Amino acid sequence: MDKKVLLRVKKLKKYFPVKKNSVFQEQQYVKANDGITLDIFEGETVGLVGESGCGKSTFGRVLLQLYPQTAGATFYYGRSLEDIAPKYALKAIKNIKKDVESLEKNRSLRRKYKAEIEKIEDEKSLENAKKKFDIVDAKIDEYFDTTVKLVGGLVLCDDLNLVSKLMKIWYHEKGIMVHLQRKINLVKVHIDSDLNDNIKESVILKEKQNLKKYEIQYKTHESKLNDVLAEINKLKESLKNHKKFDKYEERMDTGLDLSRLSENEMRFLRTDLQIIFQDPYSSLNPRMTIGQLIGEALVTHGYYKGGSKKLADYVVEIMEKCGLQGYMIHRYPHEFSGGQRQRIGIARALALHPKFVVCDEAVSALDVSIQSQIINLLKDLREEQGFTYLFISHDLGVVKYISDRVGVMYLGNLVELAPTKQIFSSPSHPYTQALLAAIPTTDINKRVDLKPLDGDVPSPVNPPKGCKFHTRCEKCMAICKKDVPVWQEIDDNHFIACHLYNK
Repeated sequence: MDKKVLLRVKKLKKYFPVKKNSVFQEQQYVKANDGITLDIFEGETVGLVGESGCGKSTFGRVLLQLYPQTAGATFYYGRSLEDIAPKYALKAIKNIKKDVESLEKNRSLRRKYKAEIEKIEDEKSLENAKKKFDIVDAKIDEYFDTTVKLVGGLVLCDDLNLVSKLMKIWYHEKGIMVHLQRKINLVKVHIDSDLNDNIKESVILKEKQNLKKYEIQYKTHESKLNDVLAEINKLKESLKNHKKFDKYEERMDTGLDLSRLSENEMRFLRTDLQIIFQDPYSSLNPRMTIGQLIGEALVTHGYYKGGSKKLADYVVEIMEKCGLQGYMIHRYPHEFSGGQRQRIGIARALALHPKFVVCDEAVSALDVSIQSQIINLLKDLREEQGFTYLFISHDLGVVKYISDRVGVMYLGNLVELAPTKQIFSSPSHPYTQALLAAIPTTDINKRVDLKPLDGDVPSPVNPPKGCKFHTRCEKCMAICKKDVPVWQEIDDNHFIACHLYNK
């Protein structure tokens, strides 16, 4: 059985602008993430390693859109387009005709720029030509990642104005239904809590009336949605004999592009996407009790009514699962040890039953004995709840223990990604080999003289041309100084960016 993709990252970039000393100075950027592509599957732990400053933590935060990404796409499959009905989809639907018409023009330009690149020898001209090619290539990518993903074979329809009209109605009705469903869920939570806490009958009656009103409105819009869906299906039936129809239908995709969601839409998904921070003290508000810290998001997202007995009971349950005693619920962060504070951070992140959690150096600030407790806790919770983790660490031993796959980063790029066993038994990229060779060991048979990497890590503002690692690589070839290596699969589920493995 194939694994289900939870997150699909395509050519992700995150650049931070560098402060200019003069208005005449060219704007420079710290290229923290510089074109990262990978899939993260449901229920797995992906470890991410590399030297300090390589962009690991930035990548974790960009995945969660805590930092807006500069370029690329991050598709999330834990929810569908129907669950959110995002505004960016509606905007794309309005522009279907324009986007289809511009596709061939962009394809023609891409062929033209590709031919120019093959002929140019001057380095500056070559760089400019590549920039033009990348811009047009990104537009074509966006067409297939947005328009075709949304409407599939309908892009082949003769009357694109009709397609746009029907799809706009569909998304409009679906958006209203999504909003009403959230109201229905919230009222149900309130009624349930009020009955449990013996609230006045008049309050409960009013909330029941609101519930009935919202449910009637929901059914009305659901009926309209079904009518327009029938019209859309008729259009598809008239297109089925088109030679490209099946190909385009296969490209339909319910994944949400997180980078294009509005702030409110992304806020709704915060229940699915959580982070455990490195510092277990500064990430906790010292003015809030542990119960308030863990329960805050549960109330905000409508899981429980604030101050209800059910909320308190659930918070105690989560605390105990994370190794904290229930009687500690009214204590403040400063009353706990470092290991206990990290457990609080874990309880806060996992209370919402997220589907994906970024563990950003979650154990690096703890003693070794406490580290093992926290790691075992994370593993147990993953097995019980089916969480998916991105585990960021500079400690290769910890990563080896907890991860199913390991990604190795260098200066903003992934250079290798493979199953954990394969990375540690037969590393392929020279940088991965160097990292593993530097691990101290007490095993006499395996011990070698530690050989640190030569040279310093280059500046992320002005990284080396070609392969960024070539300035420190013992296996550097002439091509490494000139061309950026392609991210390619060299074995089953084993990816690498290195000219040594050019096909």
